[in-house]
Amino acid sequence: MTLPFDGAISAFFQHGAPAAIREAIRAAGKDHILGEDYPYAKRLGRKSYQAQLTAMQIELVKMQSWAKASGARIAVVFEGRDAAGKGGTIKRLQEHLNPRGARVVALPKPSDIERTQWYFQRYIDHLPAAGEIVCYDRSWYNRGVVETVFGFCTPSERDLFFDQAPAFETMLVQDGITLIKIWLNVGRAEQLRRILGRERDPLKQWKLSWIDVEGLKKWDEYSAAITSTLERTHSEHAPWTIIRADDKRRARIAAIRRVLSAVPYENKDVEAVGAIDPHISAGPEIWSPAEGADV
Repeated sequence: MTLPFDGAISAFFQHGAPAAIREAIRAAGKDHILGEDYPYAKRLGRKSYQAQLTAMQIELVKMQSWAKASGARIAVVFEGRDAAGKGGTIKRLQEHLNPRGARVVALPKPSDIERTQWYFQRYIDHLPAAGEIVCYDRSWYNRGVVETVFGFCTPSERDLFFDQAPAFETMLVQDGITLIKIWLNVGRAEQLRRILGRERDPLKQWKLSWIDVEGLKKWDEYSAAITSTLERTHSEHAPWTIIRADDKRRARIAAIRRVLSAVPYENKDVEAVGAIDPHISAGPEIWSPAEGADV
């Protein structure tokens, strides 16, 4: 089988990854969670996961019905490390919603014209109208992390972004948009295991890009950029929710629960929504820049 990028991901695993990361991946069973500091040893069982997910998806349908009737505008920003599970989480959140009122925004790199515009301009075009739920699969936070790590923006452009982002988000909230910001974090060993899986799966190779390949070498640079971003953009109006996503199933449940908890829709089934697990879903205080760096 031909591997994307001439097998660069496998080559990194063999020769570039820390020895402890390689050994952890080789020794792990299918359901084993790699991060030693993750609060659960094994991933959530399938039956429990499906039961919770189904109950929450029913609540999401109720939430959308309420949004349509009330004219509410809901924007959910999904950010996180590569392979943290953003796409899979958004898929479960939206799969039973009416697509006429629920959209996913996943923008490509800016065009030549967009690069001359105000940085936030192209994201504004996709904000929700009355009755809509919009999920951003990556967002304006590209500037705070990816663009910074790869030198796609200047330090002054990044500083300007940090000056403007909290004010921009405050304006959205003051105008009545429910803005929910979710950061999915994943340990280094689990991230590499997932990316190796994508490299070997013809149905998932499309998810890989040059940025993913090169990003494997930049764990520390990403950690520093993420730390700064969370510190400078966590605010009263638009707080970050950090979700430890080493277990995809728990992460999906936690993310959907966060959305349902933040929206005051009618006839909410509190038991179905459930209680937030503070061990894996909380504010920036549970973010650790070194998480997963060594196993």
